[in-house]
Amino acid sequence: MALSCGIVGLPNVGKSTIFNALTRSAQALAANYPFATIEPNIGEVPVPDERLAVLRALVNAPRVVPATMQFVDIAGLVRGASTGQGLGNAFLSHIRETDAVAMVVRCFQDENVTHVEGNPDPARDIEIISIEMALADLASLQKKLDKLEREARANPKLKYKVDAALSLIDALEQNKPARRFAKGSPEMEVANELFLLTAKPLLYVANIDERQITEPGPLVQAVKAIAHSEGSGVVAFCGKVEAELAGLNESEAREFCAEIGIERGGLDSLIVSAYDLLGLMTFLTAGEKEVRAWTIHKNTKAPQAAGEIHTDIERGFIRAEIVSYDDYAKYKTMEAMRGAGVVRQEGKEYVMHEGDVVNFKFNV
Repeated sequence: MALSCGIVGLPNVGKSTIFNALTRSAQALAANYPFATIEPNIGEVPVPDERLAVLRALVNAPRVVPATMQFVDIAGLVRGASTGQGLGNAFLSHIRETDAVAMVVRCFQDENVTHVEGNPDPARDIEIISIEMALADLASLQKKLDKLEREARANPKLKYKVDAALSLIDALEQNKPARRFAKGSPEMEVANELFLLTAKPLLYVANIDERQITEPGPLVQAVKAIAHSEGSGVVAFCGKVEAELAGLNESEAREFCAEIGIERGGLDSLIVSAYDLLGLMTFLTAGEKEVRAWTIHKNTKAPQAAGEIHTDIERGFIRAEIVSYDDYAKYKTMEAMRGAGVVRQEGKEYVMHEGDVVNFKFNV
């Protein structure tokens, strides 16, 4: 399941630094000038999951395969991006191809790092990106509206799409993003058909400096206030420190974190938050050959979850033998789990839960 999260923001806010730290690479050029990134950089990142090591030890598996998700480093957007400023049309199209958006907001002062607007101001910077995405969406809707009206005249049952498009236009003109409409609503149906930028789930990433690691300053608080007002999520960390941590081994990273007064790096929070933002969850398999985390959408039923492993398992699905991860870690052996009565046999209507450890039974 190759779902992706686009890393967006103004130029020089730390997007490429964060991307390189996430992917433990230097594939994205991080430079102190606008548009250092032109083509998007794409990296696959493992989703942190401490349960995998526990299961591996219990079943003595030779390898662990974590769930993964993609992050896309997209070039900085500027005022006028929706009309082509700063190659904005191309960059906006890169966002359109992602499933969610992580908006990086610069929350530190540094006269050695150029800010395209002169100085960091989270409210203004967020508004610039939001307006440009809204303007791009308005252009898409205006272009589509004539076609929808023609289709509705030919088939009156489709008039609801015209009404939904007009409702979206009205919201965007008031600077209200399409994501505010309810999932499953006619508006979201049209928004998803057009891949509207403002319909994508949004997470704010406050990029701070070292001085704010233990006590975030007022710029971070401003981002949190905006996120709270929208019902969006927010994570805060120092991209520069995360880049340093990414170059260390596990013991060195622990020592470095202790020195600067944090338990762990902030990238794990970003990855997990983005995973949750996409409406994803994990089920687990534990066998002699490997322990693996499998990615599914929340509310997926057992046969469709089995299909993530192999379509033949979904077609021949009989039942799912399931133990919760907590019970697996507590009782340790299948014999003990059966003795405690925590091994469940679930059928085709079973809705998967986070952390289910599963053995699917199926006809070949």
